[in-house]
Amino acid sequence: MGRVPFLTAAFTVVLVGVVPFVGGGGPGLTDIATANSVARSPLFASTATGPIEQSTTAVAIASVERITEVSLAAELAAQAKALTIDSEHLAQKAVPKPKPIVVAPVGGGSASVAQIRAAYAAAGQSCPGNVGGGVSGAPSRSSAQGVPGTTSGDLSSFAYAYNSIRVSNCLQPIPLSNFRYDSCMEDRLFWMAESPSSNPLDGWGHNGTARSDGVPAWGCDGNLAGGSGNSGATVASKWWESGAHRASLYRPGASIGGACIAFAMTHGGIDEPYGFTRAAARWTWC
Repeated sequence: MGRVPFLTAAFTVVLVGVVPFVGGGGPGLTDIATANSVARSPLFASTATGPIEQSTTAVAIASVERITEVSLAAELAAQAKALTIDSEHLAQKAVPKPKPIVVAPVGGGSASVAQIRAAYAAAGQSCPGNVGGGVSGAPSRSSAQGVPGTTSGDLSSFAYAYNSIRVSNCLQPIPLSNFRYDSCMEDRLFWMAESPSSNPLDGWGHNGTARSDGVPAWGCDGNLAGGSGNSGATVASKWWESGAHRASLYRPGASIGGACIAFAMTHGGIDEPYGFTRAAARWTWC
């Protein structure tokens, strides 16, 4: 009986001392404790990573906010600079027209068309084009003795022909609104048309010309043209073909700034039919 307890105690000691080393590839107590600690670490780490992740997110958000503020400030500065440059309207802005060529006459008088064309070519420019628009009207009044005066058609016919002649000869056109009916020159034409003489040239001429009946002249002088079958367009052509009248009324090569062209015409007279016209025109200033 005393031997059994001794054997039992000895066997127990052997088990305690030997079992931990059975199957030497297995983990020891230290390893088990470490393994349990590692196995549980995600659970404990999860409570710790909350604040860590939150802190990282806060840093990221702060970085984004700083970048956004910097970017926004740069963008606002760029926009402010862009607002000082009117790129849209600069693109829409019309290209300025080249300045008109003014040619000084050689040897007095007015410049020749050849000189004017050469001046435009030297400046690398083409000859001027025509202008649009309308011409102001005329009252179609009559003289005391019933001689018909200037009509709106007379003035328009003259103005369009006058500018067409200018442009075809490399001259700047006159704005159509600058062609004006002139009652003072019309008065002088009425004075001629009301002459009792059968001679249609009675009283025809410039200042100082007398009428056969001795009635003194009234009204204003101007470049004169007339005869049967004339219109505003034909007298414009007659004035161009005459060197002296061209220099006076067309002024080739001169600046047209502020220039106006005054015009008047009468139809018939005491002894002439309606188709016999007298016309006057002059270069003046608006």
